[in-house]
Amino acid sequence: MSLLHDTPLGRASDYVDQYTPALLCPVPRWDAREGLELENSDLPFHGMDLWNAYELSWLNGKGKPMVAVAELTIPCTSANIVESKSLKLYLNSFANTRFESREAVIAAIEKDVAHTIGAPLDVRILSLKEAQREPLWEDHGQCVDGLDVSFEGFEYSPDLLFTDQGPEQSGVLFSHLLRSHCPVTNQPDWATVMVRYTGAPISPASLLRYVVSLRNHQGFHEQIIEQMFIDIQRRCAPRQLTVYGRFTRRGGIDINPFRSNFETLLPNARTVRQ
Repeated sequence: MSLLHDTPLGRASDYVDQYTPALLCPVPRWDAREGLELENSDLPFHGMDLWNAYELSWLNGKGKPMVAVAELTIPCTSANIVESKSLKLYLNSFANTRFESREAVIAAIEKDVAHTIGAPLDVRILSLKEAQREPLWEDHGQCVDGLDVSFEGFEYSPDLLFTDQGPEQSGVLFSHLLRSHCPVTNQPDWATVMVRYTGAPISPASLLRYVVSLRNHQGFHEQIIEQMFIDIQRRCAPRQLTVYGRFTRRGGIDINPFRSNFETLLPNARTVRQ
């Protein structure tokens, strides 16, 4: 099992253009969950990580280049995540390899990534015409970004979260202001995050301050969304909770973690920044 210093992150890399499954690197989920005091056998959420890869190309049986968009749906119960740069390098390795069909490419990705993460996954490959018909993000609920709120610091602080007085309600709050940092390269990651809940009314201003407090916080995309789920659950105690992050792409790949304790996966709807 790879440690972070064994991955391609932050290193100069050779771009192999012949199919090479060995390029994939796993990162254990347990490392981050231990810090959240979670047990992998009894997670307070279910969910998926949706990966969209926009730079997939291979050769068909006649040697003609094909281009497509790949969608990988990885269960949050997998032992590992895939280190994102390693997935980019792996998908680039398809470029000068012949595959007889789209189905053969899907089968290869499913087999190789399942071996890396330690769990089965779903893989779709969309032609560009098919990808154009995929849904786009539509705003539902309250965007907290327009609130006239002052900020005194940018240090991660879950204590900023609180609920308002009032009866239980079902609500949706979202923000386009989420920023965090890669724990290896310290590069910034940008995202839209949606919180859907049923419970005591979550203060919109408190959620905005909390989101902004993550501005210099380090974590992989999946870890940041799980941190948010746990913080909101512990501070606001909603009966039902979903946290869904839509991160902007890096290296031709965007990652979109979905965590919930009551609903199934929401549509893979691309935001304006993706």
